[in-house]
Amino acid sequence: MKRVAILHYKVGGTDGVSLEIEKWQVALRALGHEVFLCAGDLGQVAGICIPEMFHHTPEAERLYANTFIALQGSEAAFKAELEQLARMIEEHLARFIDEYGIDVLIPHNLWSVAMNPAVALALARIARRYDLPVLAQHHDFYWERIDGVALTCSTAVALADMNLPPRSPKIRHAVINSLAQQSLLERKGLPAAVMPNVFDFAGPDWQVDEYNADFRHQTGLGTNDILILQATRLVRRKGIELAVDFVKALGSPERRAILERQGLYDGRAFSPDDRIVLVLAGYAEDDPGGAYVDALQAKIAESGIDAIFIEDRIGGQRNEHHDRKVYALWDSYVFADFVTYPSLWEGWGNQLLEAIRARLPYMIFEYPVYAADLQPTGLRAVSLGNEVQGTDTRGLVQVAPQRIEAAADEAVALLTDRVLRQEFVTHNFEIASRHYSMQALERHLGQLLGAL
Repeated sequence: MKRVAILHYKVGGTDGVSLEIEKWQVALRALGHEVFLCAGDLGQVAGICIPEMFHHTPEAERLYANTFIALQGSEAAFKAELEQLARMIEEHLARFIDEYGIDVLIPHNLWSVAMNPAVALALARIARRYDLPVLAQHHDFYWERIDGVALTCSTAVALADMNLPPRSPKIRHAVINSLAQQSLLERKGLPAAVMPNVFDFAGPDWQVDEYNADFRHQTGLGTNDILILQATRLVRRKGIELAVDFVKALGSPERRAILERQGLYDGRAFSPDDRIVLVLAGYAEDDPGGAYVDALQAKIAESGIDAIFIEDRIGGQRNEHHDRKVYALWDSYVFADFVTYPSLWEGWGNQLLEAIRARLPYMIFEYPVYAADLQPTGLRAVSLGNEVQGTDTRGLVQVAPQRIEAAADEAVALLTDRVLRQEFVTHNFEIASRHYSMQALERHLGQLLGAL
């Protein structure tokens, strides 16, 4: 048995990495290891909090900008701030390792996406200082960001070359898709195992219960409203503007007429008074300055669709906040009729697996990793294709209108035809259960830890 530390900027949230960390924790414990979480923000879960590790502090955001966007001030001042924060984090990590007798480190994304560069530097020094075996899981690399990065100075170049990620015989690297595996080898000369994201497909289905029974009422939805769920974070690379276009097309008079005439797949009627509502359940914390959300809200208002932002009602777990009930992310899937997932880039596709687990049909933009790793397994999807045609005056992406129209037609069929819908969701569930289960994760982790 090992005493394993999983480290990240934050845990216990509804973002993809936090959710994946929960699964790793379960799998590692099933393998007999003792697991400790260490992060800058713990959410609602137990662990060791080092606030300086969080990526949404003024210091971390300034360091990120000075590393990857544009140097503000002198390089000497940037380097001094980086070193000062890294030393502080290093000492906190050292105390944590000493106190809990940690045997193995498993950082998630700290040496790849580098949203808080000081953490990458501190952790690399800790790995050398303690000579501990490390399994580094990389969900996203800094060079994959669709909004672009540019190392700003020699300090930034040195940081990236030596620590993003570091090279050591004691460090085993893992990535979540084959494109990242190839990229890491080409850019850094580092081999990596592919550890795709997974889900528990063997557990009980999410269902209506006493806690979530009022979900629709509490979020302003009627019983027969069609709930189109966008469960991702509200950030530009998620392409959520395409979900707005899709919902607008779905609500055309011709398609509403079909929905009203045929009724919904589960026996609900759909009347002229019922709505098609885009429900955005993810948080906007990772949208710098709120520029993307502002553009999205403007597009929603202009389009005339019904949309509800429920970030304040959704958490990683059920709880209360300011005397108001907070639902788990999974509760939103229980009441959803259809899922939109038009991401332009994903390291894997957690929300895609969630939709499949919830036995829901979904719409996607065929982002590169989906095309490379997921689509070849035979998964079915309502697709917007894989080509962006340009951007509008707000900088929001567009695809060919005929793609939107065709996707809306397919969605109407899946919203009204119970047999067609059942075939779609059962097919995807069976494929995902074979390839992306918790049992597969346990197998992969056992092999990788055994090789450390």
